[in-house]
Amino acid sequence: MHATLKMLSSTDFPAIARRRPNTLQVNVGYRCNQSCLHCHVNAGPTRTEQMGTAVLADVLAYLAISGIEKLDITGGAPELNPHFRALVRGARALGVHVMDRCNLTILQEDGQADLAAFLAAEQVEVIASLPCYLESNVDGQRGSGVFARSIAALRTLNQKGYGRPGSGLMLNLVYNPQGAQLPPPQDKLEADYRARLGADYGVEFNHLYTLANMPIARFGSTLVSKGQFDGYMQRLRGAHRLENLENVMCRDLLSVDWQGYVYDCDFNQMLGLPLIVAGRPRTRLADLIGRDLASNPIVVADHCYGCTAGQGSSCGGALG
Repeated sequence: MHATLKMLSSTDFPAIARRRPNTLQVNVGYRCNQSCLHCHVNAGPTRTEQMGTAVLADVLAYLAISGIEKLDITGGAPELNPHFRALVRGARALGVHVMDRCNLTILQEDGQADLAAFLAAEQVEVIASLPCYLESNVDGQRGSGVFARSIAALRTLNQKGYGRPGSGLMLNLVYNPQGAQLPPPQDKLEADYRARLGADYGVEFNHLYTLANMPIARFGSTLVSKGQFDGYMQRLRGAHRLENLENVMCRDLLSVDWQGYVYDCDFNQMLGLPLIVAGRPRTRLADLIGRDLASNPIVVADHCYGCTAGQGSSCGGALG
């Protein structure tokens, strides 16, 4: 595995600062039932890191007093954390909107037969990764048989009401490119997804989010191995749009790792670039209770161009 932080640290990315956070993104662990090429978390079946009950209690305590509106739960496959459902229930009891970053195939794993029903009952928004509407492309990126299992999972979610008009159950899909290129225009690709998935498989969904691949972790290492790292960075920097700085996700989001440490975004978390508060080398979420982070500087490096290139990229899709 090639570490890319040393290739990203020297940067001329513009200085930016925080607004008051409205989203808490919590990575509850790196264990996953898949090992995807683009994964910036290096998640997989052999990873053992997972958030325990003490940190989960800190998350709920922070939600209770912070005014945070959204809890974005990610992993790995977040559902594999044994405390995932307790976290969802606790957040929903506080009136917080919960999002689950779901890889779809988790719905067919042992012990997850009732997962779709649980998510629907708690009115959890499902953000599901489906990197293409073509079987060959998905299986090439994520493994043989993943596409068929993903379609089966989408149909299960549709049966529970997800993606259906008037149900209130949000099902949003996530696309990322197959290699070292930027995503195509989000609106056009969403129309293509809707037509193909509807006609071929009877699948419905609400929105499609297009995300750029970040030059870090597993994808960054692959770029280095193929001699494509510098070229990809030039592509990102060349497509930088200044107006995207206003809407980058790190301005309104806090990222928390499985140990309870806080970062400006999930990508900084994976690079080991912690949130800077009062000169501390690392800050735990519990230490931020009651603290105003508005105007706090955001830690930037060259990978940040991945969020401002072209139409922009965030956990909620294109920026503009």
